[in-house]
Amino acid sequence: MINLYEVNETNKMIEQENLDVRTITIGISLLDCMDADLDRLCDKVYDKITTVAKDLVQTGADIEKEFGIPIVNKRISVTPIAMIGAAACRSAQDYVRLAKTLDQAAATVGVNFIGGYSALVSKGMTTQDEYLIRSIPEALSATNNVCSSVNVGSTKHGINMDAVRLLGDVIHDTAEQTKEADSIGCAKLVVFCNAPDDNPFMAGAFHGVSEADAVIHVGVSGPGVVKTALSQVRGESFEVLCETIKKTAFKVTRVGQLVAKEASKRLSIPFGIIDLSLAPTPAIGDSVADILHEIGVEYAGAPGTTAALALLNDQVKKGGIMASSYVGGLSGAFIPVSEDQGMIDAVEAGALTLEKLEAMTCVCSVGLDMIAIPGDTPVTTIAGIVADEMAIGMINQKTTAVRLIPVIGKGIGESVEFGGLLGYAPIMPVNSFGCADFVNRTGRIPAPVHSFKN
Repeated sequence: MINLYEVNETNKMIEQENLDVRTITIGISLLDCMDADLDRLCDKVYDKITTVAKDLVQTGADIEKEFGIPIVNKRISVTPIAMIGAAACRSAQDYVRLAKTLDQAAATVGVNFIGGYSALVSKGMTTQDEYLIRSIPEALSATNNVCSSVNVGSTKHGINMDAVRLLGDVIHDTAEQTKEADSIGCAKLVVFCNAPDDNPFMAGAFHGVSEADAVIHVGVSGPGVVKTALSQVRGESFEVLCETIKKTAFKVTRVGQLVAKEASKRLSIPFGIIDLSLAPTPAIGDSVADILHEIGVEYAGAPGTTAALALLNDQVKKGGIMASSYVGGLSGAFIPVSEDQGMIDAVEAGALTLEKLEAMTCVCSVGLDMIAIPGDTPVTTIAGIVADEMAIGMINQKTTAVRLIPVIGKGIGESVEFGGLLGYAPIMPVNSFGCADFVNRTGRIPAPVHSFKN
């Protein structure tokens, strides 16, 4: 039974500490939409999405009003489109048509984003996979709400370096095709290793083939709540620090569990998972970097940062899994540069570099996220950065991702403004030494020895 103290405590977290439910995401299987005729396929995809998700936005608004819990985004994820279009799509242009269909469906039901313009190519690419990947720059420039992801590696299969090399070009071309908006198309494109099937967060969300026909996933967020809690135990031992994070993560996750159960009941769609991730925003006080500062490092990037982030990530998971029957997705702490004011401050102070961010990704939820780099960065360098991050995920049996934004026409010392939750970012310097001879090798980096568990 929830008591009056807990109600007041939750109200305080919402009103003063930036607690929110970041997203309710409906995952929708499109496997039953597959058709060899592209016109029929597009019609089926549009009809299914607009039928299953027709009440999502209103339901989210109703829950928000009744419970007083801010729900920032309502989103949709679908089965990877490279698979859905395999029988009908004979060119990259055919996949662009499907992207526009997804965008139209998202606009009809009023969601913020639709994810799943995706391909899973960790072991190899089919012709259709390659068509979709090559279509990404045009698809993201021609749509408003479509998000794309490509899984190029896994602990089981290794890293598909042919796909990594291709994506170096694709990321650059996406930046070029959206350069009038500071290359924002790249903010809607994620490259993954070990991508989860049930991630509710964009831009990497897709509906895995192991999922039910439709499910409700909820992503919670509460960096400000954790930071405030830690400010009350400043100078205490690691034991007290860890207990405080766990208890706070439990409370935040219970809010997400409540919203998920209500949404599931009202939409008559099964509850999938709660994603525990501490997802920051540009709002002052809603920052993972500020939590690291509260733990004891002067700026994110200072010595001790990776250890502090590892501690934070682990305690968030330990506290959150006690609050929900089903935890999944990414779950932990995000470190997107442009979306976290504390991270931006650290970059501008010279404390945080791309190399230090890469080290931090060994222990955080995702990887190199929302990082603006010079627009003239060579495509082979982009591919090399992607390969490095994929290797961290492959070896450590964790999800890693890259969302790089080479901002065309801008360089070091300048910044880029995306607005909203995407925030703004200083252009970060990139190592100027080359890796072309490495990334231009063909084939696949083999899976590590510890992948053989049969």
